[in-house]
Amino acid sequence: MTDNGDVRVTALIAEDEAPQRRALHEQLLQAWPGLEVVAVCEDGVSALEAVDGKRPDVAFLDIRMPGVSGLNVAREVVAQGGLVVFTTAYDDYAVKAFEAGAADYILKPVQASRLEQAVERLRERLAARQRDGGADLRSLIDDLEARLRPQGERLIRWITASAGDSVRMIGIDEVLFFQASEKYVRVVTATGEGVIRTPLKELLAGLNPDEFWQVHRGTVVRVQAIDRVTRSELGRYVLSLKNHEERLAVSAAFVHRFRGM
Repeated sequence: MTDNGDVRVTALIAEDEAPQRRALHEQLLQAWPGLEVVAVCEDGVSALEAVDGKRPDVAFLDIRMPGVSGLNVAREVVAQGGLVVFTTAYDDYAVKAFEAGAADYILKPVQASRLEQAVERLRERLAARQRDGGADLRSLIDDLEARLRPQGERLIRWITASAGDSVRMIGIDEVLFFQASEKYVRVVTATGEGVIRTPLKELLAGLNPDEFWQVHRGTVVRVQAIDRVTRSELGRYVLSLKNHEERLAVSAAFVHRFRGM
């Protein structure tokens, strides 16, 4: 409970553009003075970590963020029983689904009147103990992800990687995993590896999300290359691969990918 007797409500904000992030934070505090913002994040990875650690009641999520999209973060919020409001600059694919009531959305730049309307809806849902954890929101997230997915011609098909004094042409189907290492990213196959300078977050934009999963801030793995997932006595998850001896750590922000396995 707050000092004025209201039920304490916690929130997370995730937006990769600093000016818009600050503006949303300030506008939200004005529209909902009793709200406790427990995390303000600049990318999807830190947002996932904050959701896991803070378990916010509501999350205001930019749909498009580097590394991990707002849709993936929303899945974790929903799994923990939270409510979601998406912020987006794109309304052509989303309005009908959002207006069905599965989740709310705010177009950018955020207008104060529209934010106040979203806040009122959130308060009503919280008061009625209604959560967005049902099939409706999960179906909405899947639909939006499919619509936002890069078209086939935009997906990476070949990787040109340095390997010692030579250059390797690696087909994307050969790659077991990508792993960031200092200034480079390792491209690892069953028969060898090379390095590239392309940042991991840029690679993710050209990879099929059904085939490659980010499992750590610095690691992206081919799903079909995973042999098993084990959990240590300390509760940490590690991946074993089918055609490679190296084991890959799974950070807390991405453990949700393996729940139920």
